[in-house]
Amino acid sequence: MNLWLSLNKALTLFPDKEAIIDGSKRFTYKQLGQRVSKLVHALESMGLTKGDVVGITSPNCHEYMEIYYACALSGIILTPLNYRLAVRELGAILEDAEAKLLFVHTDFIGTVDEIEHLCPRIATYVQLGPRPVSAKCLDFERILENAEEATLDQLPQLSADDLAQIYYTSGTTGRPKGVMLTQGNVTFNALAVIADLGLFEKDTWLHAAPMFHLADAWATFAITWAGGKHIFLPYFNSTEALKAVESEGITASVLVPTMLNAMLNDDALDKHTYSSLRLILTGGSPIAPDLVRRAIEVFECEYIQLYGMTETSPFLTLSRPKVHQLTGDAAQELSVRSKTGRAYIGAEVKVVRADGSQVANDDTEVGEIIARGPTIFVGYWKQPETTAQTVKNGWIHTGDLAVVDGEGFINIVDRQKDMIITGGENVYSTEVEFVLYEHPSVLECAVFGIPHEFWGEAIKAVVVQRAGQSVTDAELIEFVRERLAHFKVPREIDFIEALPKTGSGKIYKKGLREVYWQEQEKQVN
Repeated sequence: MNLWLSLNKALTLFPDKEAIIDGSKRFTYKQLGQRVSKLVHALESMGLTKGDVVGITSPNCHEYMEIYYACALSGIILTPLNYRLAVRELGAILEDAEAKLLFVHTDFIGTVDEIEHLCPRIATYVQLGPRPVSAKCLDFERILENAEEATLDQLPQLSADDLAQIYYTSGTTGRPKGVMLTQGNVTFNALAVIADLGLFEKDTWLHAAPMFHLADAWATFAITWAGGKHIFLPYFNSTEALKAVESEGITASVLVPTMLNAMLNDDALDKHTYSSLRLILTGGSPIAPDLVRRAIEVFECEYIQLYGMTETSPFLTLSRPKVHQLTGDAAQELSVRSKTGRAYIGAEVKVVRADGSQVANDDTEVGEIIARGPTIFVGYWKQPETTAQTVKNGWIHTGDLAVVDGEGFINIVDRQKDMIITGGENVYSTEVEFVLYEHPSVLECAVFGIPHEFWGEAIKAVVVQRAGQSVTDAELIEFVRERLAHFKVPREIDFIEALPKTGSGKIYKKGLREVYWQEQEKQVN
């Protein structure tokens, strides 16, 4: 099982079907196959062979998709880079990965000089995007113009166990970890998602979330395998995303909750129609039920929450209701769709106590999510000790805390590291955040614990208000007090202009928390 299966099906069944729309550029699957084939040959002519590592720093674009496939078919390991990282962070990742080539988009061409000094191992730089091309880089399009098409019998023999990609964590928990995914991991995930989401050739997919992150990258292979169409949004912009849904007839897309929230609060929301949409997915972090409700009401399509990790290729669960749960009761269905969900095809998922036994299916007892199956990664690149701490007896330990209901649906209550212990009581930050999101003045929020001399930790909330709205900290505290137990109520609320985000668009809660902890420590000292 390898990733050639997905492209081969599209080339065999849909050669003349439009596959890609990237601005003014349009390609059929046959043309995509030709470009990928030439890139395979070009990589070989540059001396790259199976098992070599190459990096890419680029916004979403058709070249990104072509590079994903060319590397996969060549047995070359691709390392997608978070372009929001500092150059020194990028250099550290490329050096750790032992990359020999870097694909770099015109938007980031200024990083080449510094990366050259940080990563002497990189012998070749290839520039994507608009010209002119840097003198230090080869031109992607010229490479393709000069390359011959590789034939199938020239491709290396690839097995399910061969590495396909190394995705690096953002490094928020210390040294970045390179997540090693095999051809089998990524291929099985794509095939299973097609079945569980019902993807098919009439689907038009919007690549709105960044392709350097698996939140969207999986769709590169799944949508191609299904014979669907790919639309690329270089950088997420809520106004442009709304426009694209109407103009390109988007049927499905996956968004980080912050992206969906931005679209629902965009001034252009009422200027477009969304009749083509059949499916909106979110992933990357838990989502407030009120946001789910608004999405369903506005876009009038099915909503499904996805859950997983880079280490699981990425999906473990989805919140699609069982048939008997589709009763027509909107409140009941919203409750199901707002949960983390049931295990998807190919994943065995459990919620366990500290001793490894499963928690009761009572929607109350909290345990840690663990999982195993064909999409579980093979380990962290050059970090066997960290791998052993994460995967035990074949089960990956996610660090996510959850409950399980009587239907077997999992619902995350918090990350282990984000749980607040105040006065001996466990408070799950997501529960407080979801209540804050119910207030009409709250656009975004983050809840976390800060040091407290008496309680151990006190609950802190940081809030971004909606444009044109106004609310005081006292009013929000009272709003939460009316809906949650007193020990779950924030003691302090700060208002800021914008919350920090990770490269994938998730709220960077750890960074927020660290600032407040450092300030608190200064006051103590």
